[in-house]
Amino acid sequence: MTRTRVVHPGPVPLEGRAWSGHGAVARVEVSADGGRSWARAEVAPQAHRWAWQAWSCVWRAAPGRHTLAVRATDTEGRTQPLEQPWNRGGFGNNMVQHVPVLCC
Repeated sequence: MTRTRVVHPGPVPLEGRAWSGHGAVARVEVSADGGRSWARAEVAPQAHRWAWQAWSCVWRAAPGRHTLAVRATDTEGRTQPLEQPWNRGGFGNNMVQHVPVLCC
């Protein structure tokens, strides 16, 4: 049981959903190095003011270990934090999640 994903080298389609709670998602960025560098993904138009927005991109996987991360930014400039401010109950967790990937 692990969160590590295994992929083959070459193009790997990535897709997901993003939501702000404050308005439309203006930008989604994907990182394959744990958040040191970011590349833009395509964001689908917002279907409704409070709807999740689809995003997608193609990642060119190279052999080795990688850490994928995705962050969204809304039209007001709010970007998901890389670290979550601590609170006793763990409420409001909106931080960027990291997923380990093994490409072989």
